[in-house]
Amino acid sequence: MRKEDADKHIAAVADKGYTIVENAIEPDLIDALNDTLLRFEREHNVVPAKNGFEGHHTVRIYNLLAHGKLFEKIPVHENVLPVIEGVLDPECLISSLSSISIDPGEKVQPIHADDQVMPVAKPHAPFVCNSMWALTDFTEENGATRIIPGTHLADASPVYGGDYESIPAEMKKGSVLIWHGSLWHGGGANRSAKRRVGVAMNYCAGYIRQQENQQLGLPIELVKTFEPRLQELCGFGTYRALIGHIDKKTPAQRLLGETRDIKSIWDLAGG
Repeated sequence: MRKEDADKHIAAVADKGYTIVENAIEPDLIDALNDTLLRFEREHNVVPAKNGFEGHHTVRIYNLLAHGKLFEKIPVHENVLPVIEGVLDPECLISSLSSISIDPGEKVQPIHADDQVMPVAKPHAPFVCNSMWALTDFTEENGATRIIPGTHLADASPVYGGDYESIPAEMKKGSVLIWHGSLWHGGGANRSAKRRVGVAMNYCAGYIRQQENQQLGLPIELVKTFEPRLQELCGFGTYRALIGHIDKKTPAQRLLGETRDIKSIWDLAGG
């Protein structure tokens, strides 16, 4: 991406809270991603989470970097990353990388802001900047992401489950929607007969982490001997049952043998 083009998109995010980079992704990469995601879903029997946030007819595959070399092309893509770096900073980090496939019959997702679980006064400088890759056309009928322009400058987050006027971020296959983490938005309802497929490539500012990397700096066998609260303080828990999860499990569940049934924030929300 040319610097002047990146600057225009960065300015749009600052002004409206979002931008759409058209024709950003190569057709061959789109086809490969679609094929790989569908194959993984079938081989691993991935099914909807069946809650009001993640959806009853939406298939999500988390932690994509762990599932194949192909996904390594997404976070560093030359037509997306320069915009993210301009909104956040060049030392930004991957926050999450997942696929979101909305099937026919899915209802509208509750309007939310991606940073609303973080107790920080609003408005504020962006420390979350997320993107949605359109691997199919995104239309109002098939569940295009719904947005409320300008809400990244609001002094509060939306009330979960509230009724808000929004518009569909319609875009052609191969385009990428990029938005400020405070922007009010949500997945649309799929009233069509076909699946809407997207990849959510999310980033956070580089300072959103511990000063010392406890997860890599401490031997796992040592951490297993820590009391549960010390394990959490070292980063092996999650924040509000969401931030820091691994495939919707805490690091302690995945790595330390934690046996407690800890549900995600969206499972607890019900719906």
